[in-house]
Amino acid sequence: MLLIRLLEFTSYLVSLYTWVIIASVVLSWLMAFNVVNAYNPFVRSLWNALNAVTEPLLRPIRRVLPDLGGIDISPVILLLGCYFVQSVVIQSLIDLVR
Repeated sequence: MLLIRLLEFTSYLVSLYTWVIIASVVLSWLMAFNVVNAYNPFVRSLWNALNAVTEPLLRPIRRVLPDLGGIDISPVILLLGCYFVQSVVIQSLIDLVR
């Protein structure tokens, strides 16, 4: 039972990380289109925090992907990976333990 709860907590963390990825993408769009001021200290600190959390997983994906010009699809690949881990891997482990 403890292992199931640990796996469910891990699934929750993966779900939370997907929201962090989405927030990072939305903030990058808002900064790129000058909707929010990138020189605002709060925006800058939020951007740095989101980058510190997402870049370690996005950087290897960007190295593998071909250059698509100005389009960055690495967050989409990472989101698909998170959904795969959450719905297939963790769920299979929970079913195996039960």
